Amino acid sequence: MWMVRGLGGMAVLLALAWALSENRRRVQWRLVAWGGGLQFGIALLLLHVPLFQRVLLELNRVVRVVEHATREGGSFVFGYLAGGDAPFLLKEGVAGVPPVFFFGPLIMLIVVGALSAVLFHFGILQKIVGVFAWLLRRTMGLGGAEGVAVAANVFMGQSDAPLLIRPYVEKLGRAGLFTVMTAGMTTISGSLMVVYASMLEPIMPGIVLGHLVVASLISAPAAVMVARIMVPAAPSEVDHETPRLAAETDGVMDALLVGANDGAKVMLNVAIMLVAIIAVVSLVNSVLGLLPLAEPLSLERMLGWVMAPVMWLVGVPWSEAQAAGELMSLKTVFNEFVAYAALARQPAEILSEHSRLITLYSLCGFANFSSVGIIVATLSVLCPAHKKTIASLGLKAMVAGTIATLLTGAVIGIILKP
Repeated sequence: MWMVRGLGGMAVLLALAWALSENRRRVQWRLVAWGGGLQFGIALLLLHVPLFQRVLLELNRVVRVVEHATREGGSFVFGYLAGGDAPFLLKEGVAGVPPVFFFGPLIMLIVVGALSAVLFHFGILQKIVGVFAWLLRRTMGLGGAEGVAVAANVFMGQSDAPLLIRPYVEKLGRAGLFTVMTAGMTTISGSLMVVYASMLEPIMPGIVLGHLVVASLISAPAAVMVARIMVPAAPSEVDHETPRLAAETDGVMDALLVGANDGAKVMLNVAIMLVAIIAVVSLVNSVLGLLPLAEPLSLERMLGWVMAPVMWLVGVPWSEAQAAGELMSLKTVFNEFVAYAALARQPAEILSEHSRLITLYSLCGFANFSSVGIIVATLSVLCPAHKKTIASLGLKAMVAGTIATLLTGAVIGIILKP
């Protein structure tokens, strides 16, 4: 029964994308078949083949290693705020002072940013991106620059990946630009994967990072599939010239410092954003609480009414759809950081393990209103000549990214038995 609902949900989501298409007659259904096939194929390979299962388990151990390394560096600089020894007596039964959120999970962005820059300096990240880009080009007919940007989005941020193809952005047509924008909305960066895995470890021990990696990987073909349905490409629009990805850092130490600085900027931006968003949500909920209703009204609850049917469609039981819908709405209106933080605080009995996995995969993307501004600003700077086209595609890309991540949630709900 859960498989039938998941497949039906995928059909409805693809039908919605087709209804929003700019040219329904030009939609290439072969490409759609490849997109769905790659999603199921990659997910089955990674989640059911013992060798890849072991790799994913090792990835989850990486989180603990990075956490330990971050705590060592953070406690040296910030002391007990980052998990170091407390300079005061603790209450009986308390083992130690828990790290402040800013100096705990968020500070990991500095460490992961530094490691990513070193991997890029040695060409390791480029090879991984190149293999995935080749797969997308051969199966889904992407242009060279498009393929690299989509593949890079699996590991890098939505504003970082387009920089890899900066000389080629002007050659992208409307369909190519939309594909790059949708890919940016559909995946998350590698640094944030580690942070989210650390946040969610208490409620999903030992499995989170592996699932986030799978989610980001299978969301890439979903992004291409939905993007090409909503804005189909003419054969003349596809440019098959492949960009050369070269590191611009001068030595390992330079890469380490540049990556750490970039990670620190992201950390500060995320912290500022969280303060503002959580404060605004609290203010709105305080105002809504003044309404004379039997059960207090909240912004999350209202948004959950909108997304609950959608989450039911992709495989969450109706009894849990409201809770999952609230999380999906938080992600869409605010961002996935806020949604994952809410998921981490959610009591374990609210969602079953199967529903929690569907929700985890559905949340794994940057499709939200603030991301529209980020991706439009980034591409407009890289290609001022297409500024109007890019701006006109912003909200459409957010919708496409949301549909793509929901398809990913449906796929995982079908593959993994409740």
